[in-house]
Amino acid sequence: MRLEIQCQNRLGLAQEVLNILVGYQLDLRGIEVDPSLNRMYVSFPTVNFERFQELMAKIRRIAGVVDVKTTAFLPSEREHNELTTLLKTLPDGLIAIDVKANVTIINDAALDALSVAQHDIEGQSLQSMVKGFNFQRWLENDEVLAQTRRFEIHGKRFIADILPVMVPDETGHQILAGAVINLKSESRLGQHMVAFKKGDQESFNTLQANSNLMRKVVREAKKMAQLDAPILIMGETGTGKELLARACHAAGSRVGKPFLAVNCASLPDNVAESELFGYGANAFAGSAEGKKGIFEQANGGSVFLDEVGEMSQQLQTKLIRFLQDGSFRRVADENEVKVDVRVICTTQKDLPGMVQEGRFREDLFYRLNVLTLTLPPLRDRKQDVVPLAEFFIARFAARLNRKAPRLTESCGQFLQQYPWPGNVRQLENALYRAVTLLDGYELEKDHLQLPSYTSDFGYLEQDFDGTLDEAVKRFEANLLRKLYPAYPSSRQLAKKLGLSHTAVANKLRDYGINRKTVKI
Repeated sequence: MRLEIQCQNRLGLAQEVLNILVGYQLDLRGIEVDPSLNRMYVSFPTVNFERFQELMAKIRRIAGVVDVKTTAFLPSEREHNELTTLLKTLPDGLIAIDVKANVTIINDAALDALSVAQHDIEGQSLQSMVKGFNFQRWLENDEVLAQTRRFEIHGKRFIADILPVMVPDETGHQILAGAVINLKSESRLGQHMVAFKKGDQESFNTLQANSNLMRKVVREAKKMAQLDAPILIMGETGTGKELLARACHAAGSRVGKPFLAVNCASLPDNVAESELFGYGANAFAGSAEGKKGIFEQANGGSVFLDEVGEMSQQLQTKLIRFLQDGSFRRVADENEVKVDVRVICTTQKDLPGMVQEGRFREDLFYRLNVLTLTLPPLRDRKQDVVPLAEFFIARFAARLNRKAPRLTESCGQFLQQYPWPGNVRQLENALYRAVTLLDGYELEKDHLQLPSYTSDFGYLEQDFDGTLDEAVKRFEANLLRKLYPAYPSSRQLAKKLGLSHTAVANKLRDYGINRKTVKI
């Protein structure tokens, strides 16, 4: 048992408490005094309830005792338990050594990092295991200062913070008692850098908004995030629609609640309804229990419907009812379910045009089109390109445990001028490939390996080389090779192309296209 005694600072008070314990023939296991708080703590074996009541009454009658109560731990026991828990849970390795560099304490993370057992290293000299730093010489210096060094232990490389441990003597003079070494492996350092660069993935801080267009989108999105109406995010593929949707969820009142994403284009019609709304018991053969759909699972949170323009007419009808009052029925179930879910949709399609063509329900469009955000393509927000590129380069370099390469001025200009048909996703993928394969510390245009692209003609298979006549002949030869299997005679091919039989026969001969060279 342990008692916490609140008392005055009076000479002899502790002795009177001990005399009472001796009178009950109780073995004192520990006693601690905290004069700053006017507290005394004692620990002794457990006694029965009657003796305990008598004991407490006698202690309370001691002059100067204000209050007595039981406590779970003595202060030293609490500190010991907290320290032990801290050492066990820390993900980084910690090693304590004495003034002779012998290991006194080592936590589980350090044992795992070094691949050793505790009994093989505790009490042993750390100096004999380390390459790259002399602990003994450091500890023998007149002034022992904290160090951050790179060294090897058992062939494994670490960055270590080496911190001296000083304890005061009776006069208050600080005496060196040893040191603590905080180990960080290359992989742990990489994880720290990724987390530092990555930031909060579900916040507006991750959106590069240097351009006026993007600043306007973020400003409007922050306002819409506080509301509960559906949000429709429009934009080309790769512009970051899902990232914006997650940021809206995280900035709203539903943060901490589920955010479930569904790609409407990837769900076949026969399973889409049951995935979204669930199904009742015995709805399918071999199914004795029902299943909650996405909307039920996300109750209280948000559901992200990606590419809502791909949703079937049948599902559109059921979604209208759900958006009206949050209620629906599971597949093959008569009971109605009601949930509280915010719907955030995205599309890269022209929904108003689809409404005009009858491919998207007009009433659903008006229910979704309450709060609308349009993400501009990357080619229209050139001020964001270089900051985005530098962000991705730093992230990928951290993952690879290497220094982030510098983006040259010419490469930065090229990135800003490139039309980016795949938008931010294409930029991210191009930089990932470039950083991964890069040998030096400067990123040039050639490292990106981006195909030529124009808004009128799209991607070119290769950079244009040679004369116009040579380019025409290459195109002509490729076209004839593609058509020849379907029209394997010069007469058939001449009729298809609107040319004379002789002209086509000459071209086939010049380009070496015949039944032997082209598989039919």
